[in-house]
Amino acid sequence: MTDNMIEIETHTSITAFGADVWDACACPEVADGGRPMDPFTTYRFLRALEESRSVGTGSGWQPRYLSAKKDGQVIAVAPHYAKSHSQGEYIFDHSWAQAWERAGGRYYPKFQVAVPFTPATGRRFLTRPGFAAEGMAALVQGVVQLAAENKISSVHVTFCTEAEAVAGEEMGLLRRASQQFHWENQGYADFDGFLSSLSSRKRKNIRKERAEAQDFGGEIVALTGDQIRPDHWDYFWAFYQDTGSRKWGQPYLTRAFFDRAHEVLRDDILLLLAVRNGKPFAGALNLIGRETLYGRYWGCTAHHPCLHFELCYYQAIDWALANGLSRVEAGAQGEHKLARGYLPVVTHSLHWIGDPGFRDAVARYLEQEREAVDHEVEVLTRYGPFRRAQVEEQE
Repeated sequence: MTDNMIEIETHTSITAFGADVWDACACPEVADGGRPMDPFTTYRFLRALEESRSVGTGSGWQPRYLSAKKDGQVIAVAPHYAKSHSQGEYIFDHSWAQAWERAGGRYYPKFQVAVPFTPATGRRFLTRPGFAAEGMAALVQGVVQLAAENKISSVHVTFCTEAEAVAGEEMGLLRRASQQFHWENQGYADFDGFLSSLSSRKRKNIRKERAEAQDFGGEIVALTGDQIRPDHWDYFWAFYQDTGSRKWGQPYLTRAFFDRAHEVLRDDILLLLAVRNGKPFAGALNLIGRETLYGRYWGCTAHHPCLHFELCYYQAIDWALANGLSRVEAGAQGEHKLARGYLPVVTHSLHWIGDPGFRDAVARYLEQEREAVDHEVEVLTRYGPFRRAQVEEQE
């Protein structure tokens, strides 16, 4: 389809683009030699999902990558999937699906513009420099037109940036607000500097948790790049399977994904492992962005008190401080993160609903939900672990 000389196409494999074309839109900032803002929309990450069959046939995530081409040049792309369920999204629409199907409609398949299994904020409409507004507008119009022509119930753009949420709402999409907990570096020199910003009781609690967590008779190692060995993934796969089977019923990622990640993503990865008697028994997998450390997966084969907090939250803060990062995103949900210095923030998504009556009902719900989320963020921030003066500064 075309609009104002812009051609919109869908592609069933990211290899249709090649790394240079895709990443020119996804992460043009790497031209200065630095990291991408986040690695999740890079060609190497999305191709690893595809090649490992974590997405594709049988997964419920069928790739339909979008591109917008002008004058023969790809000016914008988007990670786009046809979904046959609502798993692995972390922006929950199960109640919408149930309501629509009870009314006699067909909710699935639906369209999803997202990074599979990844509740991390980032750009979803990826544009070359100089084409931000034009490229996003073309992709939004294109995916909505595709959905309408194919009688798809809905389009969902999850964990987009706030700027995209505002622009998308102006284009007629429905804006949704959700909540996560992030740690922000407020100019701390080190972990003790961070602790000094907390109330006395919270400071003591964290020191106690860290001491208890580290008393397991071994060591915690932080590995990235070539420090990560192929056999580390054998251990981490066991951790991941344990957590996945308890939380989701089955893991989303295949074992092959971790092998592929070792080949093409290990410079983007921070692997934190608790090692005892020479063998890892617990670990946390993080991905490294230009300014943010993204906590993604945790697991263990033996329990130790507070070790989850240490590997997922405190070690992540340590590493972020040591490497000049300004933020740690610790994943979806979890009010227990509040006591560990991770404050609530609003995350964003966009939605298109084909049926006018259903759209109106969802729009009313989202308006009430946004008010509730804003109120909850305000209340939780005040109940956070920081000293009162620090909370007032952050507000």
